[in-house]
Amino acid sequence: MHPSITKHIINHIKATKKDLQVFNAVLNEISVGKGQFLLKPGTHVKHEHFVVKGCLRAYYMDDKGSKHIIQFAIENWWVGDFDAFYNQISSKLYIEAIEDSQLLCISYDSLHKIYEEAPVFERYFRVLTTHAFIAQRKRILSTLEKNTQERYLEFCTSYPNIEDRVANYDIANYLGVTPENLSRVRKKLNWS
Repeated sequence: MHPSITKHIINHIKATKKDLQVFNAVLNEISVGKGQFLLKPGTHVKHEHFVVKGCLRAYYMDDKGSKHIIQFAIENWWVGDFDAFYNQISSKLYIEAIEDSQLLCISYDSLHKIYEEAPVFERYFRVLTTHAFIAQRKRILSTLEKNTQERYLEFCTSYPNIEDRVANYDIANYLGVTPENLSRVRKKLNWS
């Protein structure tokens, strides 16, 4: 059993040793090098990924060629195009490794098999989905209600120590501000 995913699971649900063994048995470990893509638009999404080590970014490219970062994924986070995975449609996102990354992946078919063999994992993924929905809603409201400094501080809470791992312009993109604006905020906070 992989210790990081096992710890993550037991932090969210009560799972028996047998449940954890069943779950771990269907996971595959993969590596993605810095700058490599885990996913590109138009791809049929067959897996969801848990980050054991590394950092990735998920983003959307609009019709004008502008990048919009949706998520960073660091250790103990799940990453994927969830809409495409759960609805079995083509991806609209890019997922790129910012650092060399080690991931555990689970296939769509294996996930549904797990739901049958160890139903406690339906609860696990429901808890994760609920947390993700709440986080997304908070992010939207934060963008509407808060200034750059407040949003940046929330970002640092959600992604501790990530500012040393991710380029300033990517953080600015995620926050929906210019890199210059973010630099001013960081300077004001003495974090630059």
